[in-house]
Amino acid sequence: MNENPERIIPERLLAEIHGATHIVLLTHSHPDGDALGSLFALADILYALGKKVFCFLEEPVSHHYDFLPDTERANTSLADFREFVVEAGEDILMVGLDCGDDDRLGKSKSEFLKIEPFLVIDHHRSHRAFGTISWVDPYRSSTGEMIYELAQALNAPISYNCAYNLYVAICTDSGSFRYECTTPRTMHIAADLLEKGVRPEEVGSHLYDKYSVERLKLMQMVLATITLCARDQIAFMHVSGKMLEESGATIQDVEGFVDLPRSLYSVKVAVLLKETGNDIVAVSMRAKGQCDVATVAKEFDGGGHRNAAGFRSFGKSIQQVQKEVQDALCRALV
Repeated sequence: MNENPERIIPERLLAEIHGATHIVLLTHSHPDGDALGSLFALADILYALGKKVFCFLEEPVSHHYDFLPDTERANTSLADFREFVVEAGEDILMVGLDCGDDDRLGKSKSEFLKIEPFLVIDHHRSHRAFGTISWVDPYRSSTGEMIYELAQALNAPISYNCAYNLYVAICTDSGSFRYECTTPRTMHIAADLLEKGVRPEEVGSHLYDKYSVERLKLMQMVLATITLCARDQIAFMHVSGKMLEESGATIQDVEGFVDLPRSLYSVKVAVLLKETGNDIVAVSMRAKGQCDVATVAKEFDGGGHRNAAGFRSFGKSIQQVQKEVQDALCRALV
């Protein structure tokens, strides 16, 4: 499985982890299952190696992922982060997980990037280099899969909690092992995590059987907005601020909606447009087949994977953004 050079963990990255006592873990804003699972799993690995670890999140863990083990390790306080940095002095290491570019580090990215060394571990094919040392492997299903490999390279034990978080990370970013990024190695890793006591039915129940009435109401509204174009190969749907208000749901409740129109037989690309406030429209794209939505997202200064990508648009209406995305996708589907 190591035929690609991207699969080799940089020796310097391993050396920096071994040499550091104080380590700060970061991930992208609005973290998903891969981001959170990877962060808490790596924290567990580092604690087992005797490190002092600070897990920074820009916002509290979403209710969708509050079942993850060790969420109490997350800290949203910049004051606490700064105190940790002062205590560490020069013996500090920053690690950014699952971030395709430094903008995804959030509002405090400039403060984070001042601290070196800054390690980056990511699997996005559209990754834009930042930090001091990068390990980017676009052939991996998830950052969680990479953290498992990192634990092996560090000769670190994988506890039940760590295994649980890694399984959630891999499961969510591989589309429950349905996406083309799922490899034999992915399945071997998942099997090892199950050997450590993780129960897939329990994880599946937490991920897919926790809908609230408000979420179902919102889903009903969003499904009513589906429009098909390009000979029914592209499906669009959208979420407005008014829908969120009327349903009582939150923007976090939208997670996973984009996969619904993707399931239509004729659809090659599904697109979900979300009003997130401050004249921002967030766009999520999911593809099947040959359309590379990461390339399309890059046209709008976004990124992602071949079959899962997105971007944010500023100062435009949902209708304007939809028209622009439709034109780009039609070109990509030719």
